[in-house]
Amino acid sequence: MTGLGAVAWPPAPVRTERLVLRASGARDRAAFIELFASPEVGTYIGGPRPRDELERAVPEVPGWRPGCFVIDLEGAMVGMVTLDRRDAERPGHVRPEGGEAELGYLFLPEVWGRGYAAEACARALDWCADALPGEPVVLCTQTANDRAMRLAAKLGFIEVERFEEYGAEQWFGVRPTVSPSDVDLLPLHRHGGLRLR
Repeated sequence: MTGLGAVAWPPAPVRTERLVLRASGARDRAAFIELFASPEVGTYIGGPRPRDELERAVPEVPGWRPGCFVIDLEGAMVGMVTLDRRDAERPGHVRPEGGEAELGYLFLPEVWGRGYAAEACARALDWCADALPGEPVVLCTQTANDRAMRLAAKLGFIEVERFEEYGAEQWFGVRPTVSPSDVDLLPLHRHGGLRLR
């Protein structure tokens, strides 16, 4: 994935009612390793990575790049929300040239079910709307991931298409930041969907 372009980074910490979205620091390294080593977190992203491999590979300050927010709850990292450019070579796009801003997120299992993902992702989307005005944001998840499918709908993502990738059916949606007159509501395939002009 390529960077978001000329966005100011790091931003001042972005607050929600219960969380702080901030740039990563060295104190977050252990939580990054825990996220990627977790079997629960890895269920829909290709499985957990071996902890010893992560200990060697994760840099001293992991996730330091524009669009990568650490989600901080009472001074500790509990997850991350990312906004990256979607690789033009992958399936799923709303623009012919690809490169749309794509929302991703991971949270430690012990904080699941408390609404933190919705709260943090909504705030990150607000940040993106300010940093990249008019940019549509896309999201891709396995259709088998019921929690992610519900969150996508709650955040206002609309299905564009479904396709097979990584050996599983993927759901691809967009959260348009354009007026309804800019959206062409032509079905793309048997599931229906939309494409931005």
